Amino acid sequence: MRDKLDAGTERPRRRQGIRTYALLVIATATVTVIVTSLSLFVIRYRLRAQVADNLSQDLDRSVITFRDLQAERLRALERENALLAELPTLKALMTSGDERTIQDGAMEFWQISSTDLFALANASGHIVAAYTKSASSQSVVRQGLQVLLASAGKHYLIDGGSLYSCSVRPLYFGSAENGTLLGYVVSGVSIERTVREVSQPTGVEATFLSNGQVVASTLDPSMRSNLAKQPIPESSPVPFTVKLGDARFLAASEDLTAASTSPLQLVVLKSFEPAERTINRIDRMVLSAGLLALLTGAALMVILSRFVTRPLEELSRGVRAFGMGDSEHRVPRHGTQEVRQLSSAFSAMRHRIQEANRALVESERLATIGSMASSVSHDLRHYLAAIYANSEFLASDRVSPKERAEIFADIRAAVLGTTDMIESLLIFSRTGSSARRSHELMATLLERSAALVRAHPDAERVALRIRYGEPVETAVFVDGKQIERAIFNLLLNACQAVRSPGELPTVSATLDAQDQFMVLSVVDNGAGVPEKIRNKLFEPFVSEGKQKGTGLGLTLAHRVAVEHGGDVALLSSRPGETIFQMKVPRASAIADSMQTPEAERHDRVIEDENARIRK
Repeated sequence: MRDKLDAGTERPRRRQGIRTYALLVIATATVTVIVTSLSLFVIRYRLRAQVADNLSQDLDRSVITFRDLQAERLRALERENALLAELPTLKALMTSGDERTIQDGAMEFWQISSTDLFALANASGHIVAAYTKSASSQSVVRQGLQVLLASAGKHYLIDGGSLYSCSVRPLYFGSAENGTLLGYVVSGVSIERTVREVSQPTGVEATFLSNGQVVASTLDPSMRSNLAKQPIPESSPVPFTVKLGDARFLAASEDLTAASTSPLQLVVLKSFEPAERTINRIDRMVLSAGLLALLTGAALMVILSRFVTRPLEELSRGVRAFGMGDSEHRVPRHGTQEVRQLSSAFSAMRHRIQEANRALVESERLATIGSMASSVSHDLRHYLAAIYANSEFLASDRVSPKERAEIFADIRAAVLGTTDMIESLLIFSRTGSSARRSHELMATLLERSAALVRAHPDAERVALRIRYGEPVETAVFVDGKQIERAIFNLLLNACQAVRSPGELPTVSATLDAQDQFMVLSVVDNGAGVPEKIRNKLFEPFVSEGKQKGTGLGLTLAHRVAVEHGGDVALLSSRPGETIFQMKVPRASAIADSMQTPEAERHDRVIEDENARIRK
């Protein structure tokens, strides 16, 4: 009977497990397909971009190669033409002045030069004889030669369907400086040779277009007509795509009209076909790898989900829940032996952390209360003892009026010290929301604070100097009493730091307007801030080397400045010079910041500072 019950409960579990595995396999297949598709897309995109970049570089190199080769050809042609121009027989032929004689004699020189174009012109620039290897009409050739002779910077001649690179050389009877101009000799070679030499090693197709006609090209005849019909930019250093029939090309163009007798444009093209074949081959490889990854991943997913993945996910959720404060989240008790050991170790660690946190919070709370109580009680006893002792003196009838005034002054100083301490504690307990802000002059607040400090007993015999930069009339939007108290604490802290034997105790305060802040710099010539408390100088109850004080003065100054969007910092400290700097935003800067997201960040900084100080 029990076996039947076990079998009845096992079947639903198996069906549930099969459904789970099926879902996992489907999820794995979906992820694999998505990843493969994205990888294929990214690879194709990157390959196409790389191919376009490589083709663009090939086009640039081909254009540069054409320029260099054409320049070399032109120099060689000029050297050959210069040799012809120095032949005495050619000079003698040109001195005859008879066109028929010159035409007959020019045939012999053309055959000697082995150029594709040869022409002679008289001193006035009139073409006397012209010969080409093409079947173009003499009128077209002579018209182009006239334009070539009239323009010194041109060296391309378009003769119907042919393109020549030409060199023009003057003929002189005598020297070029003192001789007589006899005429001009013109030699030219077909640009078809240069185009073929550039195209063969680089695999780039080159075409020259003039007025919508192809005058030289390495393309097939069918592609030439297609290219001539398409709109081509006159000069495009940025490559563009051209489709000729079923083939796609990346092309670049350059305008050569300035060096030609007619409008001329060079178009270089690089086919996409080899790159497309490579990309298609890589696509097939990626798809094959994706299919293999799909089959392998499905098998691994079934295995891992059963023994490792599921228990680890439950343990991970337990860790995240504990990190978010949920200490009751259950941890898995199944899975591999390692997972079970991790679960047990995590449960024990979670319990120890909870106990340690409770003990730490309690000890910190007691330590803070004890530190504050010790500091406050010490200062209160000091002030109360002074009041009590001086009160007993006042009760005596033997005290003279002068002594009575001194006793009253001591009592007054003790009462003021008690009031300062209580007021500091009250400000320390408040938050920034209680501040009552208004437009105040920072210079006025500094004067009030300085007057209070000068009346304080700890500032006796201390030279307190106030300096103002430009402009000093800049307003701040603050709680005047809190900023006045913060400045008072900074000045009083400096006065207490210089009350030691030695040179004249000096404290200087400089107020200046910088960027969007009013900056107060307080400098004293005391012994400096001890190194061991510099990192925690603005924490509560931190004090060193002072006989009096709760250790809240700098903490309050820093907190008040931060609540107003500023800061208090120790810039430097060494024996003889300690510099504290307080920044408070100007009223105009606060008005701008309240309309930007910076205001929200400022409020969060204040809240974090308040929370840190309260701890």
